[in-house]
Amino acid sequence: MKTLQIHEKDNVLVVLTDIQKNEEIEYKGKKIVTKQAIPAKHKFTIDDLGKGDFIIMYGVVVGKAKTDLVSGTLITTLNTEHETSGFGKRNKGTEWQAPDIEKFQGRTFKGYHRADGQVGTANYWLVIPLVFCENRNVEVIKDAFMEALGFSKPNPYKTLVHQMSNLYRSGQKNEIENLRIELVQEQKEDRLFKNIDGIKFLTHQGGCGGTRQDSEMLCTLLAGYINNPNVSGATVLSLGCQNAQPSILKEKLAQVNPSLSKPVIILEQQLEGTEQELLSQSVKKTFLALVEANENTRKPAPLCKLSIGLECGGSDGFSGISANPAVGHVSDLIVALGGKTVLSEFPELCGVEQELINRCVDEHTAEKFSSLMSAYSKAAEAAGSGFDMNPSPGNIKDGLITDAIKSAGAAKKGGTSPVTDVLDYGEYLKKPGLNLLCTPGNDVESTTAMAGSGVNIILFTTGLGTPTGNPIVPVIKISSNNKLAERMPDIIDINSGPIITGEKTIEELGEEMLELIIKVASGEKLTKAMELGQDDFIPWKRGVSL
Repeated sequence: MKTLQIHEKDNVLVVLTDIQKNEEIEYKGKKIVTKQAIPAKHKFTIDDLGKGDFIIMYGVVVGKAKTDLVSGTLITTLNTEHETSGFGKRNKGTEWQAPDIEKFQGRTFKGYHRADGQVGTANYWLVIPLVFCENRNVEVIKDAFMEALGFSKPNPYKTLVHQMSNLYRSGQKNEIENLRIELVQEQKEDRLFKNIDGIKFLTHQGGCGGTRQDSEMLCTLLAGYINNPNVSGATVLSLGCQNAQPSILKEKLAQVNPSLSKPVIILEQQLEGTEQELLSQSVKKTFLALVEANENTRKPAPLCKLSIGLECGGSDGFSGISANPAVGHVSDLIVALGGKTVLSEFPELCGVEQELINRCVDEHTAEKFSSLMSAYSKAAEAAGSGFDMNPSPGNIKDGLITDAIKSAGAAKKGGTSPVTDVLDYGEYLKKPGLNLLCTPGNDVESTTAMAGSGVNIILFTTGLGTPTGNPIVPVIKISSNNKLAERMPDIIDINSGPIITGEKTIEELGEEMLELIIKVASGEKLTKAMELGQDDFIPWKRGVSL
C-alpha cells in the first residue's frame, strides 16, 4: 500500500512510500496521476481544490489552499496555509468505549510506595538551587557525590581525549582518525546505596531578576518535583536575597501536599557564612538523608498507580498515524485500569480543541481548557509568534506543513477517553483519567512541566529523533518509522514503524509499550535516555514559547 486516507472525510492522501511524478494511484476506483514526485510522509490532493478551499485531514480542517490545486498535487507551504475551524461550547458526545484490559487486570509493577499513597517508578534524591547564583555550588556537590557513591557514568570520550593526547605527544597524530569509542555499561553493583536510583542535580537560570511571577512559578515547579513520587527528598540551596525565597517554596509544598512527609533540607549561603561551611553542611546532611532514603525498597503496586506523560518531539508525517495513535491506545488502557495520563503541548492542540472540549466530563473542565487555549493563543499573536508558526523546519521537511496538521496528529497521543481534568502550568495531578496540561510545545519545557505535575513515566514519540530525557522521570522514546529506529538505535526504545508497513496493528504496539512501561517502572530496564544520562530541565517563564 502506497497511500493512506486517515479519515473518510479527508481530501488528501498520506504517502507511505516515495511516489514518482506522473505515477498513477488508484483510490476508490478513481485514478489519480501525481503532478510531482511526492516523498513518503507528505500528502497530495484527491480531487481538484479551488483557492480558499479547506484541506481536511484526520476529519478536521488543517489548512487552506492558497491557489487552485488539481488532483494529485503535493501540498506544501507554498500552496497551503494554516487554517482551523475554531471551537465553541461543549457538545456532549457518545459514551466512551473503553479498550479490553483483561490482559492487564491484576498486573503490578514494583515501585517505591510513598506515605501519601503515590508510588514511584524510581527513587531519586534531588539537589536543587532556588536561584542561579547557587548553580556552581550544586555542581561542586555533584562532583563530590557521583563517583564516590557509584552514581557516575563511564565517559568513553574522556578516554578518547587521553588516547589522542598520547598519540599527539608521541608524534602519531595521523593515527587519531583510527581510534574507536568503546562504550562501557553502567555498573549498578558499585553503588553504595542499592535502593537509590540516583542523585539528580538540577540547575537553571531563574530565581531572581525577571518577574516576581517567574520566581513564584519556579517555586511551584520545584515543589512539584519534590512531591513527585519518584523523589524521596531534596537538598535545596538558597543564596538568601533572591526573589525565590525558601518561604515561597515551603508555601508551594504545603499547597501541593499539606501532609508532605519527605525530608527537605534547605540551606542558605548568606546565613551559613563561608562557601566551605555551606557545602560541608550540604554534603553531610544529604549523605545522612540518603542513608534513610535507602531503606525504601520496591514493592508491588497496581497499574492504577501509574501516571503517564504523553509527549512528542521531532515529529514527522508518520507520527500521527503510527507512534501517536499507539501511545493513545496505551493512554486508553491506563485510564481503563484506573491510572492517570497527561496530554500537554497546547500549541500542538490547535485545530482539535472542539474534539477535546466535547470529551471533557463537565462544563467547568471544558471552559477551563477553552480559556487557557484562548489566552495562550492571544499572547502568542501579541508577541508576533502565533500558533501557525509552531512547525519547525524539520517538521515541515517531513510532511507537517501546518500547525493544524501537526496538532491533529499530536492529539492522537491522548487516545479516545474522556478528559477528566485540565491543569494550568504548575498544577499537580489529582484525578484519574486523561488530563490536559498547559505547556509549550517545546519538548524540554513540556516534559519538565509534566514531571512537576507528578507523572512517573513519560512516553515520547519522535519521527526525526531527539535525545530528550528528564532527571526524575524515565522517558521511553518511540520511533514513528523504521528508518529512524535503524539510524538512531541509541535513543529509541521501541519502534512503531511496523504499523506503517502493516506488520503490526496500533493495538499490538500499544500493548507492547505497556509491557515495556511495566518493566521500566519496576526498575528491570533502563530507557535509552537514562542510559545516556539525558537529564533535561527547563522551567517555562510563561512568556511566549511554542
